[in-house]
Amino acid sequence: MTVVSTNESSTEVAGLRRSPLAGRRDELAAAGVEGLRGVRLGEEPFLSQVNLRVLPASPAAAGVEQALGTILPREPNRVTGDEHDAALWLGPDEWLVVAPDGRADGIVEAARTAMADSPGSVVDVSANRTTLRLAGPTSREVLEKVCSLDLHPRAFRSGQCAQTLVGRAQVVLWQVGTEPAYRLMVRGSFADYLADLLLDAMAEFTHR
Repeated sequence: MTVVSTNESSTEVAGLRRSPLAGRRDELAAAGVEGLRGVRLGEEPFLSQVNLRVLPASPAAAGVEQALGTILPREPNRVTGDEHDAALWLGPDEWLVVAPDGRADGIVEAARTAMADSPGSVVDVSANRTTLRLAGPTSREVLEKVCSLDLHPRAFRSGQCAQTLVGRAQVVLWQVGTEPAYRLMVRGSFADYLADLLLDAMAEFTHR
């Protein structure tokens, strides 16, 4: 994607933000371990997230793809792009567009212009979720303790996503890279709960 949106007021607001897990950054970093049985947990706050709904076979969808410079995946639970700029399949006519901080306004404007008067919607949902990143050789084993999805590479691998429960929290789960690493995109009000859940699941590997 090539859309960029910056202005002075946005910069001022950004300086006042505090992510849901900002106060636990050091705690999360200290809980990680390296090595062949390593696992790490951290927060990736303030990702730009835009919910997009448009008929997949329509000229509007093609226009959005051209405007954003990315393909909207048509296959269920697939991701196009990379972990910096991506489109995640959420439903037959619904996607989550993810980009670095500060890009949401530009994405919304470009998508709405491309859709013109066509049926659909474009909504900035960046403030609705924060993102936890679970990574390392044992990250899949940790996640399997608290998620009922089949996470074996034959069923779930890099470039795939799913809307699921982790513990009692609803998340958008997205595998990135091949280490493996997982992004867990969760409502801010559930961030502490999810962090505690994952830290507890990590204890087998982090408590020597």
